[in-house]
Amino acid sequence: MDRFIIRGGYPLQGTVEVSKSKNAALPIMAAALLAEGKTVIKDCPRLSDVTAMSDLLRVLGASVTRRGEDLVIRVVDESKIEAPYDIVRKMRAGFFVLGPVLARRKVARVSMPGGCVIGLRPVDLHLKGLRALGARIEVDSGYVVAEAPRLRGASIYLGGPFGSTVGGTANVVMAAVLAEGTTVIENAACEPEVVNLMQCLNRMGAHIKGIGSPHLEIRGVRRLVGCTCELIPDRIEAGTFMAAAAATRGDVTIRNFRMDHLHAVVDQFAQAGISVTPNGGESCRVTAVGKFKPVDVATLPYPGFPTDLQAQFMTLLAVADGVSVITEKIYPDRFMHVAELGRMGADIRKEGPHAIISGRPSLSGAPVMASDLRASAALVVAGLMADGETEIRRVYHIDRGYEHIEKKLRKLGAQIRRVSDDQPTPPT
Repeated sequence: MDRFIIRGGYPLQGTVEVSKSKNAALPIMAAALLAEGKTVIKDCPRLSDVTAMSDLLRVLGASVTRRGEDLVIRVVDESKIEAPYDIVRKMRAGFFVLGPVLARRKVARVSMPGGCVIGLRPVDLHLKGLRALGARIEVDSGYVVAEAPRLRGASIYLGGPFGSTVGGTANVVMAAVLAEGTTVIENAACEPEVVNLMQCLNRMGAHIKGIGSPHLEIRGVRRLVGCTCELIPDRIEAGTFMAAAAATRGDVTIRNFRMDHLHAVVDQFAQAGISVTPNGGESCRVTAVGKFKPVDVATLPYPGFPTDLQAQFMTLLAVADGVSVITEKIYPDRFMHVAELGRMGADIRKEGPHAIISGRPSLSGAPVMASDLRASAALVVAGLMADGETEIRRVYHIDRGYEHIEKKLRKLGAQIRRVSDDQPTPPT
């Protein structure tokens, strides 16, 4: 098992290129199960989640191959209907295959999802939407079993106690594109990754109107045909590099990045005294000097502050000049990183869905353990700005969503090294 050794205190300088979006790639990979012929996903990132989804698609009868940086998917056997626990448990995105398999093959048996341990993430809205389309659904021995000889368009409201559902919207839309008649979805998720998926479905021959809004109209078609899909840049990776640049009081240009996908983040960074300025085209420059200002922020569905950047922003506020409050309105229990940041000297108190952060002058390096994907990114940011050495264990979490993050950081001047447990800790 790999770990990171980080020596903090080195300002990041230079330019970094953002990879394409993991959270867009995975549902688009699942959507390839709907199409006849070949689907090509351009510049698909090399991540462990992409590998796991590729394995899942192969189990479901698809050929998945790499052609340079592109991923090529073609369905060769439509008799497979089961997504097994051993694969789906590795990533929540494995559940995205439920809608496509049901729509195309009339029956699906999909394990309940796994992924990061960030609190309760029910799939009730996924199932509500599919039932509205006419599916018969039951849960049997940890599997969702869905059957529908014919799916029919329906009017569906996808709101829940924490707002719209990204995964639920994706699953229901992928089923509805092959349903008879018209489906209307209210309170659909508007995240750029969902937009990317629906644009790809339309290129396959689907008829989806209202893309990017909470109101969708989907006219079902008889068949979809494979196409070439372009992925959007990974806005969460971009936000993580913003945090890393600010944490080290560096000067970093981030390329292949759409600022319009992170308006709320740029606004909160500005309130904290961090400069994020456009730098021509899909590029921005991040600089920070002096103490950060305290900020109160709540995570919200898009276009609000994303839950996937909550942990990284909390790390910055841990050294702000005052008291900040973060309210987690998407996953109220997503605070597994709080205890590990505390090991590094952060003063953070959790009260229900709130984290009260009393800024300290600095953090100190310590041995810490990554609990999930974004928590591991937050610990990397903390290690980069901490005094001394930080050792982060279980960094396989970060490999799920960041492509060669340590190599990108080293090019910016970070003192970060990946070692295996069977290797001695390198000298500093």
